[in-house]
Order: sequence, then structure tokens, then C-alpha cells
Amino acid sequence: MAKVPEKLDGGERQKTVVLTGGSRGIGRATVKRFSDAGWRVITCSREDVPPESRRDPNWSDHIPTDLADPRSVAQFAEKAIALIGDQGLDALVNNAAQSPKTSYKERLGCLNGDLDGWRVVFELNFFVALTLSRAFAGALHRGNGAIVNITSIAGHTTHPFAGSAYSTSKAALSALTREMAVEFAELGVRVNAVAPGEIATEMVGPEYESLIPRIPLSRMGTTEEVASVIFQLCQPDFGYVTGTEIFVTGGQHLL
Repeated sequence: MAKVPEKLDGGERQKTVVLTGGSRGIGRATVKRFSDAGWRVITCSREDVPPESRRDPNWSDHIPTDLADPRSVAQFAEKAIALIGDQGLDALVNNAAQSPKTSYKERLGCLNGDLDGWRVVFELNFFVALTLSRAFAGALHRGNGAIVNITSIAGHTTHPFAGSAYSTSKAALSALTREMAVEFAELGVRVNAVAPGEIATEMVGPEYESLIPRIPLSRMGTTEEVASVIFQLCQPDFGYVTGTEIFVTGGQHLL
């Protein structure tokens, strides 16, 4: 991995963001948004080191991690904290999530699928965010940092393709964001959420086209549009914003 200077050319300390699920989709776009602004980026995902990180001097460290395994999550936190050192952490973006299908290709619902599958979904979509927020609390306090949890429109309304396990895990993450905002305020750390709607990623299939008539802006969003909102929530301009969930849905959540 490339070495990253502790200070930018102007003498200002380089800011650091830790992001889960940085290898594709919204995560990859968010990495690029922070890196383009000169931030040092530390990521993790199940995939090995993405080729993009080898070419990006700001994407200094990618740590392959099985976020469904609490031991692997703990090891990631330990390695990342060691990389951060005494500098402090400026932002934590809890982005990684999954919505698995049953053996017969349906999303996990209330009446189908193994309950152990629900537990796996909640482990990754909910408990990892809580675990990492706790683990990085000290570093975030030192950096006067911010946490952004990536929720979903599916956590606020029924969705034809999300599945009940995914939707309820995201609803739980929305509630967790509010609770964290109050508790982490004692550390000087802001906690907000971003709830994307229909975003054009590798995970979106042709069936999602049927949802476009339900979107006031009449199109899907881009990963870059979500990444920009995540980035802005970590800026000093939003220093008095905490406990908020911003919908990036093209107005779909209003209908």
C-alpha cells in the first residue's frame, strides 16, 4: 500500500475516513468522493484489495474482512485503529449491507427462509455498525468526527424487492442512529444517516425499472449523488446536524 503523508501541502492535517463495503456501488463512489477531497481512506469488504486502491494514493489501506464474522470485524477495527494512531478519526461510514435470497431465489420474508438467515442480515446490517461505532468512539472523539449510517428507503416503507429481513434491519439502523446521536454527542461526535432510494448499482436488475413511475424525479439516482450527501454530512458546514436521516430518493419516500 502507498504511504500517505500526515499533512497536506498546505500544512493542514490530512483527514481520515473509515468506510465499510468500499469495493463497489455506493461504497466505491464514496471512497472516490472523499479521496478527491484529499482525505485518507481506510476501507474493508469481503473482496481483496480493489485495483483502484492500488492506484489511489489517498486510498491508503483496504483490509479484507468478513463483516458477518464478529471476530473478523474485531480484527479489522484493531488494525484500522493501529493505522489511525493518535491522529484521530474524522469520519466513519457504516455502508456495508446485504439482502440475501433464499435457496428458491426469494428475498427473506416473514414467512419464508431460515431464521438464521435473518440473524446474518442483522449481524451485518445492524450490529456491525454498532460494533464499529463503539470500537472507533475514542478515535472519533479525538478527531471531532462524524458517523454516517447508510440506511434505506426500505426501512420506512414496504418495498417489492428488498425483503422483510433487509427492511427491518434498516429500520433498526435508523432507530440506532437516533440513539447514537444522543449518546455520542457527549464525545463531540455527530451521528446521521443517509437513506438511498433506487440507486443505479451493480445490484439493480431490470425489474427496478417498474419503480421509476413512483419516483417524482422520474429516474434512478446515481452512486455519486449518494456519496456527495455522505461527504457533506462529515463537513464542518453540517456541524450542528446530528440525529438526522437524509432521504436520497428523488422524492420517492414522499409517495
